Amino acid sequence: MNLMRILRHPRAAVISHDLAMVALSWLAAGWIIGRGGFVGFIPSLPLLAELFLVLAAQGLILWSTGLYKGLWRFASFPDLWNVARAASFGTLLILAALTLLYGADVRVLLGPILVYPAILFLCLSLPRMCYRFWKDSRAPDNDHGQGAERALVLGAGRSGALLERELRHRGTFEVVGFLDDNKRLAGAQVHGKPVLGNIDQLPRVCREVAADIAIIAIPSASNQQMRKIVEICEQSGIEFRTLPTLNDLGNKATRIDDLKRVAIDDLLGREPVSLVWDSIREGLSGKRVMITGGGGSIGSELCRQIARLNPVELVLVDNSEFALYRIDQELRSEFQDLVFCSVLGDICDPATVEKVVGEHHPDMIFHAAAYKHLPILQAQVREAFRNNVLGTMRLAEAAERHQVDTFVLISTDKAVNPANIMGATKRVAEIYCQDMDTRSMTRYITVRFGNVLNSNGSVVPLFKKQIARGGPVTVTHPEISRYFMTIPEASQLIMQAAVQGSGGEIYVLDMGEPVKITYLAEQLIRLSGKKPGKDIQIIYTGLRPGEKLFEQLFHEMEPYEHTQHEKIFLAHPRQEDWTDLSARLREAELAVRRYDTRKLKHILLKLVPELAKTSISTSPGAVNSDAEVVPIHRPR
Repeated sequence: MNLMRILRHPRAAVISHDLAMVALSWLAAGWIIGRGGFVGFIPSLPLLAELFLVLAAQGLILWSTGLYKGLWRFASFPDLWNVARAASFGTLLILAALTLLYGADVRVLLGPILVYPAILFLCLSLPRMCYRFWKDSRAPDNDHGQGAERALVLGAGRSGALLERELRHRGTFEVVGFLDDNKRLAGAQVHGKPVLGNIDQLPRVCREVAADIAIIAIPSASNQQMRKIVEICEQSGIEFRTLPTLNDLGNKATRIDDLKRVAIDDLLGREPVSLVWDSIREGLSGKRVMITGGGGSIGSELCRQIARLNPVELVLVDNSEFALYRIDQELRSEFQDLVFCSVLGDICDPATVEKVVGEHHPDMIFHAAAYKHLPILQAQVREAFRNNVLGTMRLAEAAERHQVDTFVLISTDKAVNPANIMGATKRVAEIYCQDMDTRSMTRYITVRFGNVLNSNGSVVPLFKKQIARGGPVTVTHPEISRYFMTIPEASQLIMQAAVQGSGGEIYVLDMGEPVKITYLAEQLIRLSGKKPGKDIQIIYTGLRPGEKLFEQLFHEMEPYEHTQHEKIFLAHPRQEDWTDLSARLREAELAVRRYDTRKLKHILLKLVPELAKTSISTSPGAVNSDAEVVPIHRPR
């Protein structure tokens, strides 16, 4: 039964074929050099025994070179190189075995040793390449291509060529041609399919060839290039898809023929971030890492990124049971060897903070837990202060008590000249961590960045829901703009800043150019297959309480400089008086216990005087000089 199973294994046929070719090549080498018959080269050794030794030596080399990891269906030049290596090394091993074991005369073996590897290379490589050619030339099984969509591939480079071959094999698409902006490819053919022009000619070409779909096969395209290509596809009125990006291909089990819709990340993200992974790995590998807000958008991505770097232990803390459950299940599934602990708890609870930090003794804490929804927090100053300020204080003090090496506060661009309660509380958290750094052995590092695409509660999921309902899409102001970056990019830059900081720094992530929210809404509508202003309306509702038209990454009193990483800037923090800060925060703790929101607003204005300058009765619900929230009703 076991023998039958072995014989039926697909590799058994390949190995049997190769061993037969080895024997044939050895005998053929003897015949070619004029031995006059199939006899052994060693007089004292029977021919069958000699062949057995040759098969054993050559078979060992064939296996060790990894030749049987590849499939004949995808045989290529690397496989031919493996065959050449195996033939050469096998010949040397056979020569050594015959000489050392049987004292064979090297001069007698010189002829076959020169002829045998060439014959073996032909006998092993030709069947592989013929099989590959036969499989590639066969008509697809999908009714011989009938009913397959006619596809134009945008990009005739390596990715486009690989895609054409895979689509032909799969049979769901019939590639009718390529478009590429490389002038040297004009009139050329890729796997027999013509390059019909450049990408700008898509509207004309797709009509001429009756194409059903355009496939963007340029994984290395910049976001500016993608915007241009998508605009051309929209003008042509053709359905379009794209290949996974280089980042997708590198981080996931993604195939070259896994087509996907163009996402807003492809258009609004920026050039791929080049990280110094050696320093990140050195800084995080073998460490105990704690992440608060581990179930949130940034926190969960930090968990995924750090889990790949082999930490000793990963500790997740979140007060949302569902969010914690979701990331817990994901980590258990994806990283089965990871040692991690999920803690359901509130960072504002001193007992929870003391228990978790004291028990696990993390080497590094990433503090991502925060309330961030601007309109809600504008009317919830007590909860905003309690979570964003006092929660940070509890955690930062516990880090000092338990000698945590590094504490990373994840902040926001809304902490710069804040016009709202959320930004002001995050600014107080920044001030506190910077002052803690001056009096502690723990390194306190702040990382500041703007909006994150597709994060929980962000504008992109909201717009998608509105589009799915048929609109309208609501934008607060025609000129409002924000900085954007993707969740993986933000998380990776946070790790980079964390390992390169020495303590007390405010690192500001390069967010590129700000994007108008109206443009974002228009692109999301187009990507859904609708037309802005026609199928889906965009309406403007007016600025919300505490909302600014644009955000800033640096305060005017924070001179900044470049760091060793091109995407990370260093802002020089403003020094605050520790005695005054401590006194006001003690007052704030008492006000939180008493639910004294009036007192909290006064304290917030004292700690962050910019709040009064940027929001004094200029927007609905602004905090004015006597710390009251003044509701202003805008006309309907």
